[in-house]
Amino acid sequence: MGHRFEGWPEEAQRFFIGLELENSRAYFEANRNAYMTHVRAPMEALLAELEEEFGPGKIFRINRDIRFSADKSPYKTNIAATAGREGKGGYLSLSAKGLFVATGYHQMERDQLEQFREAVAADHTGRALVGIVGKLEETGYDIGGEELKVVPRAYARDHPRERFLRHKGITAARDYGLQPWLGTPAARDRVADVWRDAEPLLGWLGRNVHSGMGSALD
Repeated sequence: MGHRFEGWPEEAQRFFIGLELENSRAYFEANRNAYMTHVRAPMEALLAELEEEFGPGKIFRINRDIRFSADKSPYKTNIAATAGREGKGGYLSLSAKGLFVATGYHQMERDQLEQFREAVAADHTGRALVGIVGKLEETGYDIGGEELKVVPRAYARDHPRERFLRHKGITAARDYGLQPWLGTPAARDRVADVWRDAEPLLGWLGRNVHSGMGSALD
């Protein structure tokens, strides 16, 4: 095993502040060592330590795909990763603004969406989802998932679970922001807390929406 995860040092935040001010190849190359040492290496160590419980991790490339984008800045101003196997794990991102952790199905394919809506509409499974989400919201989680303005045509507009029928995905997230513990091994536990707390939601999705994990939260 490589280095232990000790948190992200202040240099990680400084790297991202600099990148936001000057998003250029020149800045990145001049600060590549800081990125590899203070940003990427801690992420690799974190994913390695979480792998046994949640499954293998993958770090997204920091280079942006600018081919079809009006914004030609070459780099993302965060480091993001996913980790997990079916029913476990999720997404995390570190930027100058701090740590963001989430999990769920960010955006569902059409067949997944049909399965999701049928399960929301059915009393037994729908009420179970309401209970799971209620508990997450009570403990401070943000429930996301792109929403339609109105309930899809196949369902009554005043359906008791119309809120969820309007979702196109469903995620649970916690934006920790900048915290003193980011520079310590405790940051690992905060990531794990989110993924563990959301396991009932992932379990519900795994039982009721049967075509994989939905698209990644990049």
